[in-house]
Amino acid sequence: MSKTDRELGMDREITRRDFLNGTSVAIGGASAIGASGLSASSASASEPSVAPPRKRRAEEPGDYYPPRLTGMRGSHDGSFEVAHEMRYGKTWDNVESTGESYDLIVVGGGLSGLASAYFFRKALPEAKILILDNHDDFGGHAKRNEFTIGDRRIIGYGGTMMIHGKNSYTYEGKALLEDIGIDGPRFLRKTESDRSLYSRMGLGSGTFFDRENFGEDRMVVGRPRRTSEPANSGTLTWEEFLAKTPMSDNVKKDMLRLYEDKRDYLPGLSLAEKKQRLRKISYQNYLLEVVKADPGVIPYFLSLSLGGSNGAAGIDSYSAWGALRDGRYPALDGLGLEKPLRSWLPDDDFGESIHFPDGNAGVARLIVRWLNPEALPGTTMEDSVTQPIRYDRIDAPGSAVRIRLNSTVVNAKHMGERRAAKEVEVTYVQDGKAHSVRGATCVMACYNAVIPYLCPELPETQKAALKMAVRQPLVYTNVLLRNWKAWADLGLQSFYAPGGYHTGTSLDYAISLGDYVCSRTPEEPMVLHLKRVPIKPGLPARDQFRAGREDLQSTSFEVFERRIRDDLGRALADGGFDAARDIEAITVNRWPHGYAGGSNDLYDPEWGYDEVPWVVGRQRFGRITVANSDAAATCLTHAAFDQGHRAVQELIGDVLRPEFQYPWAERT
Repeated sequence: MSKTDRELGMDREITRRDFLNGTSVAIGGASAIGASGLSASSASASEPSVAPPRKRRAEEPGDYYPPRLTGMRGSHDGSFEVAHEMRYGKTWDNVESTGESYDLIVVGGGLSGLASAYFFRKALPEAKILILDNHDDFGGHAKRNEFTIGDRRIIGYGGTMMIHGKNSYTYEGKALLEDIGIDGPRFLRKTESDRSLYSRMGLGSGTFFDRENFGEDRMVVGRPRRTSEPANSGTLTWEEFLAKTPMSDNVKKDMLRLYEDKRDYLPGLSLAEKKQRLRKISYQNYLLEVVKADPGVIPYFLSLSLGGSNGAAGIDSYSAWGALRDGRYPALDGLGLEKPLRSWLPDDDFGESIHFPDGNAGVARLIVRWLNPEALPGTTMEDSVTQPIRYDRIDAPGSAVRIRLNSTVVNAKHMGERRAAKEVEVTYVQDGKAHSVRGATCVMACYNAVIPYLCPELPETQKAALKMAVRQPLVYTNVLLRNWKAWADLGLQSFYAPGGYHTGTSLDYAISLGDYVCSRTPEEPMVLHLKRVPIKPGLPARDQFRAGREDLQSTSFEVFERRIRDDLGRALADGGFDAARDIEAITVNRWPHGYAGGSNDLYDPEWGYDEVPWVVGRQRFGRITVANSDAAATCLTHAAFDQGHRAVQELIGDVLRPEFQYPWAERT
C-alpha cells in the first residue's frame, strides 16, 4: 500500500523548501556581485524563502554561493531557456558591445572549457581569456553540492565523479593534474583509511526488487557471483542469490543457466561471423531469440547498460557485442570470442582512481585556482576542499582569466570573411540583455548539438555531424540523511534496483581530505547518491535519449521528492528507515544533456576514422574550434582534457603562431 504524503514527510519544511530550485541564495547575491559581471537573476523563484537567518561563520562564503543551493540543480531553471529560444529561431536585437577584447573566448565553463583555458594560458602566459557559461556555477557536469546540518558541512558530488584511472591519462592530461596540485600517491595515502571504511564494517551491495516489476518489494543483500569465482564475504552464489529473489521458478532456472552454463549459443559460425551477428542484434533480442531465455529475465538486465558512454539506452538498444565488451552480461562466455580491450593500456591497467569529496568539481576548482589564484585561496589540493570559491573574484576586472556565469552564448562569428578575419565576435545573453565581446580565437566547449545554431556559418556537413551527438539524459540526486543506521543494520553500502525509478543508490564515498572529515559512524549525517537515467524502451537509442530529455524537463522537483521518499522507505524498510524522520535535504542534479557517447552498433554504419561524426564535427573552422567530451565520443574527464589540448594546439599552431611548439612537443 502506498504511503500518504504525511507518512513520507512531504509536509516537512526541509532544506529544499528553503531554497526551492536554488533561487533564494542566488537572488540575495545578485546585487552584491552584479558589478563584477556575475548575475543570478536568471533563476526564477517558485516560492519565497522561509528560512530564518542564521549567523554566518567567519569562513563561510558570501550570499552568492551556488554549491549550497538545494532543490533542482544541474541544468537549473534559468540556465537553458535562452538556448531553447535560440534553437527555435529567436534572435536578439540591440546587442550592446562590452568593449572587451581577449586572446581566447571559451564557450562553456565545464572541464573541457577550463582545460582549454589552462592549455592556452600554459602556452601563452600573457594571454587574456574569457570563459562564458550559461549556468550559475562553473564546472559543467562536475558539480559540487553542499549541505549544512547543525554546525556541520557535508559535501557531495552532483555529476562527474572521479579521475578514472590516472594511467589512462595522456602526458598532457597528467601534466595538467600535476600543475593544479593533484598528487595521486599522496591522495591515495591520505585517504586510504576512510576508503576501506565500508568494507571494514562488513557493508556490501544488494538488489532491491520492487513490486512494480517483480510483484513484491524485496531487498536481497549480497553480491551474486558465479560458482567458479572465489567466495568472498558479502557474496552469494547465483543459486543462493536467486533463491532469495521474488522471481518465478522458471525465471530463476533460466537466470542460473545464463550465468553458469558456458555453452556456445552461435554454433557453426566463424569468429568473424559471430562478431558481426553480435554487432547487429540487441542484447535483449540475443537473450530472447538466440539464447531462448524466459522473457522474465529481461527486467533484471534492463537497466545495467544505463549511465555510460556506450551510446545505448536499455538492453533493447545495446548490441550483444557491446555487452560482451562491457563484461557484466552473461550467456556470452562460451562463444570463443576474446573480450575486447577497452583501452590502449596493457591488460586495461587504468591504475588507481581519485575521488574528491565533491567529485571532479574538486578538479574544476583547482583549475580555476591555477587560472585565477584570487578565486580560491590556498596552495594545495588538501586546503582546497573546505575553502569556498570567491565568486566575486572570478570575473573581476583586471583578471587575466575571467569566468562569466549566467551568460548564454547565442552567436559566434568571424569579423569579416573567415580566411582574412582577425577576430571572432561572440554574443551572449545575461539578464535578458544581449552583449557582444571579441576575441582573437574561440573554443566551443559546449554541447556539439548546439554549435550549429551558435555558428550558422559552419559548413552544412559539419553541422550535420555535430547534430548527431545526442547525449544520454542523467540525474544524480543527493539526499542528506540525519544518520545511516538503517544501512548499517542491513549490511548495505549500495543497491541496484532493476527497472526502478532510480536504478542505483549508494552511501557517498568515504573520503576525508585536508580539514574535511567524512561520516564515519552510522549515527552521523550521510549523503546518499541516487542515479536515474530516463529512457523510453522500444525506440532507437537516440530517440530514447530525446524522450528521456523531455521527461526530465517536464518532471517537477515534487515528483522527484515523492519518488525518493517512497522508494527509499520501501527498499530500506527492514532496516527501520523512516523517510519522514530521516531525510534532511534533497538536491536533484538534472542533466537532460548528460553523458556523451559514441556510435551504436545497432544503428550506425562502420565509419572510417575520418567519417565518424565526432571527428568531422570537431574540425577547426577559421578561428573557431571545438573542445568537449562529444568531440571524443566519451564522457570521461581525460577525454575532455585531451580535446581541450587538441583544440588549443590547432588555434595556436595553425592560426596564431604556426611556428609554436608546446614545451612537451619534443618528448620521446
